[in-house]
Amino acid sequence: MNILLLASAYFIGGIPFGYLLVRWRTGEDVRERGSGNIGATNVLRSSGRVLGIATLLLDMAKGWVAVWLMARYGSAEPGWTALAGIAVILGHAFPAVLKFQGGKAVASFVGAFAYLAPLPLLAITIVFVLIVATTRYISLGSIVGAGLFPVAVWMIDHPDRPLVLAALAGGLFIIWRHSANLERLRAGTENVFTFGKKRAA
Repeated sequence: MNILLLASAYFIGGIPFGYLLVRWRTGEDVRERGSGNIGATNVLRSSGRVLGIATLLLDMAKGWVAVWLMARYGSAEPGWTALAGIAVILGHAFPAVLKFQGGKAVASFVGAFAYLAPLPLLAITIVFVLIVATTRYISLGSIVGAGLFPVAVWMIDHPDRPLVLAALAGGLFIIWRHSANLERLRAGTENVFTFGKKRAA
């Protein structure tokens, strides 16, 4: 049963809400707009606030649901729930329905760890908000938050080893998915955050 739930977590993660919402609302492929990403940030920039916020909430929800299903119907042991969290993150990043070309998985990461480690996640969310408010770079907030998250989990929760390892793996994965953003940050060409669709000049 646990293996089936892990597979379910991957396929739940692979539901491309950003792609589906933009296709439904505009008939366009969000992968052909902006950064080409199916995540909430690109949907927000290219298709507006409503779709961006909806994508963010739905991507977070699938992370939470995937872990909850494991805890409710499979094993609530830290090892299995942590694996479900990793599976849903991988599903979002590499969705089978989009030829394994997905998003950076930050929202699914947040949803999964909102179940697994809510207090450390809250602490890192505050750090994320402060960084984005100060620099206007969502990517920088995500990278720093992902890097600090395993430390926050260890310091605040003192959990079993599987959860610490999952937090470390998830954080490193998020940083890796932002490799292109890191290059743009170094070059000074990274997009700054604006809350809404950019208007044509």
